[in-house]
Amino acid sequence: MPQSYSHLSALERVEIEKLHCEQGLGVRRTAEAIGRSPSTVSRELRRGLWFASNENESYRPYRPKRLKSGAWTSGPFYSALTAQRKADRRRRASRKRRRMDSDRLRPWVLDALRRGWSPLPVEGRLKVEYPADPEMRISHECLYQWIYAKPQRGMDLRQYLPRGRHRRARRKGRGVRGSRIPMRVPIGMRPKAADSRREPGHWESDTVVGARPSRACIDTQVERTSRKLFARLVPDKSALATARAEYDIYRRIPPELRVDRTWDNGSEASCHLLVDEALGMPAYFADPYSSWQRGSNENRNGRIRRYLPKGTGFDDLTQDEL
Repeated sequence: MPQSYSHLSALERVEIEKLHCEQGLGVRRTAEAIGRSPSTVSRELRRGLWFASNENESYRPYRPKRLKSGAWTSGPFYSALTAQRKADRRRRASRKRRRMDSDRLRPWVLDALRRGWSPLPVEGRLKVEYPADPEMRISHECLYQWIYAKPQRGMDLRQYLPRGRHRRARRKGRGVRGSRIPMRVPIGMRPKAADSRREPGHWESDTVVGARPSRACIDTQVERTSRKLFARLVPDKSALATARAEYDIYRRIPPELRVDRTWDNGSEASCHLLVDEALGMPAYFADPYSSWQRGSNENRNGRIRRYLPKGTGFDDLTQDEL
């Protein structure tokens, strides 16, 4: 049977003061007398230490100038009354209502997650359906933290996220040895207009890889302003096959809507110069292990993975099914 725990009561604090402070018993004997763990009594004594001058600034007897700082008593002592007052204050401070404790918001969010919604659409949909209800609000970051918190692990809500990771990925990436991409232009040189997402024509590129022995992949291109996805099935992850897929996608798009594109650092982008010169559409490359710099594309790839999870081969997939 699991052991149950409870907070110290006011009577137990009085016993601790009487046994430890007045009778001089040690921590272990005091704990044995009140039926508590020695560590519980030790923590309580540490929390409840009290300086009289700190509690009552009006009573401060005369001391020489060199002793004006610090408590006037010879040392701190434990007071059951003061310790109980501090415990009550801590208990009141810890009762802040959590947003996901709402009986209206929680069922709505759980239902949306089970229907395949990721935290970002959940945040936006709440604002649309409940525009004047502040209780029906939660940010996507708060929702991610709630899903990955310990109390929710029993429900295993992580399985409803786009990638179903058991742990959140670190935002700060690892180091990298060197670039394998010729004429690589870093993302820091990309026009600043792409950052605001107000100017259309800036794209993000990536490749969704199928499981072996299949070599087929999916080339994905996402426009940053509209988040529109274009996908092409490619026979393999080679640079030439990827360049052909890119050209096939962008040649049908008006020139004013193909300003530039941002790749990760995969080797499939090694022939980016072919597309650059053919369409006049320069390619920029994100920092190593910094997928958030291409967040729109990563989001769309995550949605593709919901229907084509990792471990799925793409040999039987056709372009019409994408």
